[in-house]
Amino acid sequence: MVPTLRAGDAVVVRRGARRVRAGDIVVAEFRSRRGLLVVKRAVEERDGGWWLVGDNEFVEDDSRAHGVADVIGRVIFRYYPRPFRLR
Repeated sequence: MVPTLRAGDAVVVRRGARRVRAGDIVVAEFRSRRGLLVVKRAVEERDGGWWLVGDNEFVEDDSRAHGVADVIGRVIFRYYPRPFRLR
């Protein structure tokens, strides 16, 4: 998710996928990679899940490689290393 988030950033997540909209940053689990939590940007709803992409266009470790994902929650705030509201 570079440049929006970097390794080691700590975030606050609101659990539940009810209020997720396209463009939100979410914590999710790909259906093809159970047990692996990812932080990606939600693009659109597909097949009862969400199509996710990362902000770094050169890294394709997102829905282009793994398909749809089930959203666990929406990232609302980064509190470490510096507070920053995410949009």
